[in-house]
Formats: sequence, C-alpha cells, structure tokens
Amino acid sequence: MPDSSNAANAPGQGGSSDSLLRLIADSVPALMAYYDLPGLRCQFANQGYAAYNGHSTESILGLTVQEAIGDKAWQAIEPHVERCAQGARVKYTREQTLPNGETRMIEVTLIPHFGDAGQQLGSFVLITDITERWRAEREVRQSEERMRKFTEATDEAIVFHRDGLITDGNEALTRLTGYSLQEVIGLSIFNFISPEWRATALEYTRSGREDPYEVTIRHKDGHAIPVEVVGKTMPRHHADYRIVVVRDITARKQAQEREAFIALHDTLTQLPNRHFLMEQLSQVLSLARRRHGRAAVLFVNLDHFKTVNDSLGHHAGDQLLRNVAERLRQGVRDADVVARLGGDEFVVVLTDVQSQDDVAMVADKLLASMHGVFTVDQLPLTISPSIGISLFPDHGGSADVLLRCADAAMHHAKESGRGNRQFYVSSMDASALDVLQQERQLREAIAHNHFVLHYQPQICLADGTLQGLEALVRWRHPERGLVGPDEFITFSESRGLITPIGRWVMREACRQLKAWQDQGLALVPMAVNFSALEFRQRDVAAEIAAVLLETGLAPQYLEIELTESVLMHQTGQVLGTLNALKALGVGISIDDFGTGYSSLAYLKRYPIDKLKIDRSFVADTPGNSDDVAIVTAIIQMGRSLQLKTVAEGVETQAQIDLLAGLGCDLMQGFVVAMPMDGETARVWLTNHGVEQ
Repeated sequence: MPDSSNAANAPGQGGSSDSLLRLIADSVPALMAYYDLPGLRCQFANQGYAAYNGHSTESILGLTVQEAIGDKAWQAIEPHVERCAQGARVKYTREQTLPNGETRMIEVTLIPHFGDAGQQLGSFVLITDITERWRAEREVRQSEERMRKFTEATDEAIVFHRDGLITDGNEALTRLTGYSLQEVIGLSIFNFISPEWRATALEYTRSGREDPYEVTIRHKDGHAIPVEVVGKTMPRHHADYRIVVVRDITARKQAQEREAFIALHDTLTQLPNRHFLMEQLSQVLSLARRRHGRAAVLFVNLDHFKTVNDSLGHHAGDQLLRNVAERLRQGVRDADVVARLGGDEFVVVLTDVQSQDDVAMVADKLLASMHGVFTVDQLPLTISPSIGISLFPDHGGSADVLLRCADAAMHHAKESGRGNRQFYVSSMDASALDVLQQERQLREAIAHNHFVLHYQPQICLADGTLQGLEALVRWRHPERGLVGPDEFITFSESRGLITPIGRWVMREACRQLKAWQDQGLALVPMAVNFSALEFRQRDVAAEIAAVLLETGLAPQYLEIELTESVLMHQTGQVLGTLNALKALGVGISIDDFGTGYSSLAYLKRYPIDKLKIDRSFVADTPGNSDDVAIVTAIIQMGRSLQLKTVAEGVETQAQIDLLAGLGCDLMQGFVVAMPMDGETARVWLTNHGVEQ
C-alpha cells in the first residue's frame, strides 16, 4: 500500500504494522491490490488477488496491470482503469470463466488514491465474488418475467401487493377496474373493495388465507363488480408479498339470480309459481291469524283455452296468457298476490279482506276485465274465466285446504255455465268414497305387483351413442289400463304407499338391466326416480346396496334421480345418504332441474353428477327466447360445475340442433324413442346397433 514504507520506518513499530496489515489483507474475503501511477505497477496485493491471477504476493509486485492479469482481461477492463486514472471512482461487474469452465460473477471497485497535495498517486482495487447473489437475482428476474408473461396471457386480473400496497398488476386488472396501472400502484388494495366487504378482505389478508372467497369491488365509474378472489403469499428476501387473482363473476351471479327467479316464478308470465304461491299464501294466512283478519283465494281457469291453442297455435296461446296475467295484476292491489299454477290456471290471493261481499266485488271486477277484447297476433279474441273462491278462516286454515276448496269451487263454476264465480260450499268436495276406492285399488296393485316398467333411452348429442336408460313406472289399473306416475305417485305418498312401490321399481329396474347386459346389451346406467318422501323415510343407501347384491348389477350401472325438494332440507341425513351412494359407486342426478324451490347452493354441497333440464323449458325451444335463455344458463352452469346436462322431452330436429350447439351432453324424448316396455326396449336396443 502507498504508505506502508512510511509505516515501516516509523520508530518502534514498523515491522509489527506490516505484519498486521498483511494479516488483515490476507484474511478478508475480498481480493485487494494497489497500483501506482503513472506506471500502473503493483505495489501491493493480498494472497487472494495474487493467487486469483496466478501469482504469489511477491512475484506480482512491480508488474503492470496488463502483466498481472493478462492481455484478454486487460482489454476488457482498460476503459475502467483509464477512468479511475483520471480520478473517478469506478464500480463494475463482469463474468469470469475459471480454468475448470465454471462461470463466476465478480464486482470490481477502483478507488483513486490522492496525496496530501491533491495529486493522484495510484488506485486501490477491491474485487468481490458476487456469483451467488447474481444467480439468485437472475432467478428472481427470470421468475418475474415468467410471471409477467403468464399474467398478460390470462383474462383474470392479477395484482401484486405488499402489506396491502399495490406494487404491480396485469392488463386484465386495468380492464376490470377501469384504472390504469399507474393510477393504482402505491395505493391500498382495500381502497378498491366495497365498504361492506373491506373487513372481510382485511381479515382474509391478515390471516394469510389462500382459499377463494367473494367480494364486491368498485369500478372507476362507480358501479359494483362481484368478483371471486384468491390470494397467495409469496416468500421473498426481506419481505413477503401477496399475489391476488381476481375473477369477474358477474355472469355467474346473473345466472344464479336468474335460476333463483326461475325457481320461484313462471317463466312465461313472470308471476309466482305454485311453490312461491304456497309460501306467500302461508305468510298471508299467518299474518291474518295473528290479526284475527280474513283472506280469500280465487282459483281462475280460462274457459275453452284449448281452442285458442288448437286454432292459433301455442305462440298465440302464450301471448294470451301473458295478457291475462297482466289484467289480473292490474285488477288487484299491490299487497295481493297473483300466481300462475300452470297451463291456463291462475290464483289470486286477496289479503286483509273485510267481508264476502268485498271478495265478490273483486271477482266480478276480474270477470269484467277478462270479458274485454284481447288482441293476439293482430286478431281480436274474447275469453271468459271461471272463478272459484275460498275464504279464510271460513273454509280452512291452511294454504293447501284453501287452494283445494277454491279449485273445487272453480269446477262448480265450470259446471254452472262457465264465465262466472262461485264461493266454496262443503257439498263441492269430491266424494270420500272415490278416495277410498282408489286407495283400495292401489293397495291391491301393490300386493299383486300390478305395475310395469317402461324404458326410455338417453342419447349422446355429440355422437348419437346410447348413454343411459330411464325406468318409468306404470300402474296396470283394473279399469283404466296403463296409468302414468303423475296420476298415482302423489296419491300413494299421501296414503303412505310409496315405499313398497319404490322398492319394486328399484329391484325390477336393476333385474332387467342385468338381464340385458347378460345378453350383451345396454352396458349403460339405468336411472330410477326417487320421491322426496321415499328418500327421507328409507335407508336408501342400504336398500340399494342390498338390491345390487341381489341382482348382481354393478353399482356404476345404477343412477338415482332426485327432485330439488329432496335437497332443500339441508340435513346431515341427506348429505350422509348421498355420500354413501357415491361411495357405493351409484350416480346421482337432479330431475326436472329449474322447476323446484331451493337454493342453488346445493349444487356445490352435494355430490351430484347430472342435471336434467325439465321438459317445460325444452318444449318451446328454439322459438321461445326466454326458454332458450333458461336452457343456455342451465347448460353453462352445468359445464362450470363439471356436471353433465340431460335435456328431457326433445321432440324435434330443431331442438336437437339447438341443444347440440349449446353443448348439452345428453337428450331423451320422443325424437329418440317413446317409453317402451321391456320387450320393445330389447328389440330397440338390438335394432339400433347399441350392443356394447
């Protein structure tokens, strides 16, 4: 070093100072040297520097920089040395390749040394090996570049933040929020979350959660956007940061709201459906009971409506029904309820009525409004309704009883010449003897197995292959011939007879499918319907396991169909039974999807495989835009939840084309085959080349 000679000549301490200086210089991890000016000859080097350049601490002394490090290295650093020789402090990095081929990165610092008079005497050289740091930083840069490419390739908004402060984001973030990246960097991520959700978001971040959750954020223009958010903590040197993926779920929320509306309303008239009506009527009666008030139920049925459909077509009939719904709404108060049960049947619930005369006045007003001319497809039509009326508490205390009484009164109005209104009287009740007769006949049918199964194929829309069969029960009635389930299943539930019928259907369906499979036919699942009452009253999982063992049918060839009402009751028993069925290997489908009254949350809660789109939504497609929208929403929701969709009641090629275009998986209906008895189904399976 430049002052070492002076230090060596100092009285009483020169030798010890040189030794101490040498010891320190050789002990530090950096490479050190000193070159004088103007010759740039080495005056000092520690062991590391000398050895790094192939010298000893003695042999390197007096060599120029070029002689000490070699011509190739000198060419690389000469500009830096010249800058330092002109008095500048210089710092640079460069790669070094060792004799063994390994690449190292060094950081070089050149420090000019000035004398007391200000003249430059030489330059210090400090060299530090920064290979490990360089490699780490390179990996971070490469990782960040990969992350940048990924974030720009996705449509999902991605934002980076540290302690809530935004550090970066992708283009999708700017599209979602309306803010530029420059406008949001440095701001708190929580500023963009709607006030009612901020506490939730703060707790989520503070606890380091990484599961998805839903919040609402605010767009730059002020409108709210529902989003699903997933955060992940990324460890990094000095401080962790969070990556947040933000997915716009507006379409999903709209679909859910639409499905929730569909579950409660008639899609044609937008009036409450039967399920919603019964709930609202129960609330009206509960309020009237507490206040010792009165209420009325009006059952409205259009006279000769079938003639309109037959002569002008279903489109005209639908238009007429919408017009009737509007006149009914306009004819009552906002507090009253107007609902459509289906077909040409409507119900009006009058709340807080004072007397029977008041109800009669409203009914007469509705009759008068209906007698006015309707214009359908530019044609004038006249139509009359028959109205039956029941009163609370005079004729009953429950929604079911009042509706039944009003229905009976409506039929009496029909028998009394139509186009009038009738109040219920007890003589209008159906004969109790008729009910007893039907129960006796049904019990006899159970005792002698007077039932038969018909089978309807389920076909893949993509390639036309057989994908399943549905078993449909028929009653061999002693007087009426074959009777469909709509005419006796509900009655059998009310009389406690559904369990033996359900057990027979399950056993016979499994037996028949196994018999066909033994013949090389129908290696596809068989769907069997369960009523809500059956599912709650029986140990379904244990019974199915026993039937499968008895018939020899493999579990994957059985599928049970449940209505949404089964899943309304969010009980551990329902979930436990469904999980037991899945563990057994049995499939689970939701029948008549979209017509029930329940929360769509069950689609995530329960282990469901398929959604069956109710035939009422398929029947008028593709001509009815509302039904097309409903079918589209169900198929899209099924796809997002990885559930197969099955369209029921498919009858035309136009419906097939629509469903295939929307991505529906399966279909069944008359366009494929009508429900067939066992022998006819066997022939159909053989003739259509679906042997497996």
